[in-house]
Amino acid sequence: MNSTETVAVVVVTYNSERLLADLLSSLGPGLDGVDWHLTVADNDSADDTVATLRRLAPDATVVEMGRNAGYAAGINAAVAKSGPFTAVLVLNPDVRLTPGCIRALLGVLRTEGTGIAVPLLLDGDGELIETMRREPAVRRILGDAFLGAGRAGRIPALGEVVTDPRRYRAETVTDWAEGSTMLISAECWEAIAPWDESFFLYSEETDFALRARDAGFVTRFTPAVHAVHLEGDSRVSPALWALLSVNRVRLYSRRHNRLLAVAFWAALLLRESSRAVLGKAPSRRAVRSLVSPARLRETPGPHTVHGRASA
Repeated sequence: MNSTETVAVVVVTYNSERLLADLLSSLGPGLDGVDWHLTVADNDSADDTVATLRRLAPDATVVEMGRNAGYAAGINAAVAKSGPFTAVLVLNPDVRLTPGCIRALLGVLRTEGTGIAVPLLLDGDGELIETMRREPAVRRILGDAFLGAGRAGRIPALGEVVTDPRRYRAETVTDWAEGSTMLISAECWEAIAPWDESFFLYSEETDFALRARDAGFVTRFTPAVHAVHLEGDSRVSPALWALLSVNRVRLYSRRHNRLLAVAFWAALLLRESSRAVLGKAPSRRAVRSLVSPARLRETPGPHTVHGRASA
């Protein structure tokens, strides 16, 4: 690896005190052999996140946002305060790097045409996390609704989440990937950034990766590098699942015409309604949000002009 590589490690925290010790202790081994610096953007945590950061990582730059500004805003603020870099490593606080993983991931990032490199992720029990995603499409929402995400994901035309475990055994290009652990080249960052802060949480990584792909920077997955992600609670939190669902519609609407956007909304509403009937609280909350004009109303972001995305 070129000795001139410098990685800007950026982390966004929100009441993350309990996660910090293990995250920070994994950074040294995970970034072994790489020059790096850490910048953390804190979204106005009510616990001792900031004090813990200053105690455990006194050399880190801590950006206190002063409000819960969202994940994308935190990433943008952290990178803005970082020193010079050749790559940006975006990490969730609940990620644990494995020894030497980022040096290896940098090698993958330097594959021609690659703008984003992502590792294989395992959960806290050592089980594979299905992180690769295909571009959102109406047919994929319907495939999920009628076949279930697991079965649909094995068929590229019908599933957004790549669920075939065989596809996680070899390096490949993916439309986008779960955003907890992403290594982004400086060239890609300079061409595509900032992340769109209007999403607040969820779909911001989808938007960034798809805009990167549109500009010629692919997202490359490698199973040769792995990290651990303890994962959040969007699947069990009704409020977060509703936000995720609404943001999926908003993202799709920015990239497609009105007719397709309505079809996507209807397909997603069908999917969530079918699960709400089965008594799933997150889907009930999602349905209420999907039929609320106020929730779906476009919020202008740094890449939104008249409701459309601009690179």
